[in-house]
Amino acid sequence: MIAGAAGLAAAPFARVMAQTYPAKQINVVVSFPPGGDTDAFGRLFAEKMAARFNQPVIVENKTGASGTIGNAYVAKAAPDGYTLLFTPNTVATAPLVLKPGTGAVYDPLKDLTPIFLAGTQSLFLVANAATGIRSVKDLLAAVRAGKISGYASPGSGSPMHILGEMFNRAAGVKMTQIPYRGSGPAIVDLVGGQVQVMYTTLAPVAQYLAKGDLVNLAVADAQRSPLQPEVPSLAEVGVPGVEVGAWQGFMGPRGLPDAIVKTLNTQLNEIIRMPDVQERMKTLALVPVGGEPAALGRLVADHYQRFGKVIKEAGIVAG
Repeated sequence: MIAGAAGLAAAPFARVMAQTYPAKQINVVVSFPPGGDTDAFGRLFAEKMAARFNQPVIVENKTGASGTIGNAYVAKAAPDGYTLLFTPNTVATAPLVLKPGTGAVYDPLKDLTPIFLAGTQSLFLVANAATGIRSVKDLLAAVRAGKISGYASPGSGSPMHILGEMFNRAAGVKMTQIPYRGSGPAIVDLVGGQVQVMYTTLAPVAQYLAKGDLVNLAVADAQRSPLQPEVPSLAEVGVPGVEVGAWQGFMGPRGLPDAIVKTLNTQLNEIIRMPDVQERMKTLALVPVGGEPAALGRLVADHYQRFGKVIKEAGIVAG
């Protein structure tokens, strides 16, 4: 009886809060460091949200433990719409690969509220040009000859990590993951020659591909990407059944009122249709998606279950 009365009392309060939202600064947490496309895309949305809401929208980089530090921070935040998470699909898979005690704990299906699916991205396998590797065939020969032993990823449990381990199984090789705290630091080492191979989205490496510092070996899609039509798919080069993509989206803490979710979703859908935003998304190699919050919720559940099975079967753990 008392619990029911409390629930009835909370409902009008949530409606009033939603009607006045936002009344102060919004903090958008990005769980990876500057230099990667998640940070760049999150800042693009923050700028547009600030203009539309007439309130400051600040991006906070809370990095560490494959993004779980920032993700858990948002999961535990007050569900009032003033602490949001802008995240790649690592949010759904990182908790599945981290060893106990090495990351912050949260349940991606229960502790976060889906708000908006912003865009999808293709994943590519790239190599430092100085290695002389120009194809997946060259890479496999180098691995089998003991010349290449590892690959860089932006973090354990990232789609790049899962892609790397699926590639290992399909190709019959063993390259060890070298996890970084995001794409930015990994690419610095890749270009510098500290690591030779990386799985990555396109935008962070585009300038280095154009200059010839890096070589794009394959895309992990069913077909070639229109962004790099000259690059073959993994299936084309003899590594079939390895298809992994990335996505970016907004989430909030569990219990975020439906009215606030709707307000944010409506505004973000309008932002994503803006011509300058669409043009910027092209430069970030992102395909706009948008739609209802449930679209992101379904994707989180799909990745958690589908890649969770891959992680378990392959014994994928944080490196």
